[in-house]
Amino acid sequence: MSQIRDRLKALGIVPPRPSAPVANYVPFVRVGDLVHLSGQLSTGPDGGIRGTVGAEVDVDRARTAARLCGVNLIAQFEAACDGDLDRVEQIVRLGGYVQAGPDFTDIPKVLNGCSDLMVEVFGEAGRHARSAVGVYRIPMGFAVEVDAIIRIR
Repeated sequence: MSQIRDRLKALGIVPPRPSAPVANYVPFVRVGDLVHLSGQLSTGPDGGIRGTVGAEVDVDRARTAARLCGVNLIAQFEAACDGDLDRVEQIVRLGGYVQAGPDFTDIPKVLNGCSDLMVEVFGEAGRHARSAVGVYRIPMGFAVEVDAIIRIR
């Protein structure tokens, strides 16, 4: 078993089957050793987390939503690496979007749900640059969306 698979198992995480695109785009594009991954929503086995953060969704639940995005990103990483997550050398950048209410400003705290997961799973290779942005709406009403750039071997 791979080192990353062992970490996922220890964390009780089973990456889902990667989501198919919902519009005219591809899940990821590889350019050299960099893979640019399309945004993953806060979907999960129970339907995921939808709503406006700071209104219907509190910061703790939103952090969980960002973690779900991270789990969904890992599923896409695995697809991009032909099933071998040990090929991920570095999480280079995460771009996080939070469907935020007009007075909600703790957007970085929300995105820590995804950032913390990347470090838990990939160790030092999980440390990354990041953007954390509040937006008016996210597709299908989900609370959080996160995209990524990773370096693979």
